[in-house]
Amino acid sequence: MTKISIVIPTYNEEENINNLIKRLQEVLTKIEDNYEIIFVLDPSTDKTEELIIEHTTDKRIKLIKLSRRFGQPAATMAGIKHSSGDNIVIIDADLQDPPELIIEMLDKMRNGYDVVYAKRISRDGETFVKKIISALGYRIINFFSDVYIPPDVGDFRIISKKVGIHLSSLKENSAFLRGLVSYVGFRQTSLEYKRDKRSFGKTKYNRFLGSLKIGLNGLIGFTSKPLQLMSAIGFCFSLVSFFIGLTYVIAKILGFTLTAGLPTTVLFITFFSGIQLIALGLLGEYIGRIYDEVKNRPQYIIDKTINFNED
Repeated sequence: MTKISIVIPTYNEEENINNLIKRLQEVLTKIEDNYEIIFVLDPSTDKTEELIIEHTTDKRIKLIKLSRRFGQPAATMAGIKHSSGDNIVIIDADLQDPPELIIEMLDKMRNGYDVVYAKRISRDGETFVKKIISALGYRIINFFSDVYIPPDVGDFRIISKKVGIHLSSLKENSAFLRGLVSYVGFRQTSLEYKRDKRSFGKTKYNRFLGSLKIGLNGLIGFTSKPLQLMSAIGFCFSLVSFFIGLTYVIAKILGFTLTAGLPTTVLFITFFSGIQLIALGLLGEYIGRIYDEVKNRPQYIIDKTINFNED
């Protein structure tokens, strides 16, 4: 069996492929010659595929090309399901997560852990607003979630084969890897590091919409508490409305003159309409994910593979 598998979801990363492979090979030869590097490629518009194929003369470098762009979470799950290593490393192709850290992560694994995740203590190259949104997002998810998801942690981690098998058995289409690894459990620990800037190019995933989608997957995929919260808010506002109505009735009985206030009416209507739309949107998010799951479509479809039948 292969000792170490490296899973790399990839999309339009031609600037980084050669350097990434070089650095990974330098690290892996210090650890174990018996390794595999698995690129899972969302069909790219640049020369990423051609560059990877040039390296596949080394049978330890493998390629899974998906039939269309299924996204980073699906690509990652495809790599995990097709890996054969005792330990599986998940790392991005942009070199913001240093491959050299794998040695320290593997050392921690030998102390009886099944998961070692890299925890960022700094995030070079990211805007202040992005950092604030990320930090706030993790805390909101953990406030509601039934499963604790470590903050300031991305997908960069090493997991045991046992964890990989359990992850592969999960059938969720809206996969949130960080949450799923926490859900699976077993002994987990962190390794702190400073995240680098991208070596070349710009991120190919939409920063805002991508982060929002991942955040919603994390929030909705691991708790129903937001629905309970909306029910509680609805009950509270109904109670407030009842007491306001009761106040008007008492005032009328006591003979007070009540002047109709258009601004107050408009304010109440718009406020409660906003609450209702938020509640409907939240219900829509849950229903949409239920709809995606009951269709039972595959997480991804593979177009071709290289070096998987020649081990």
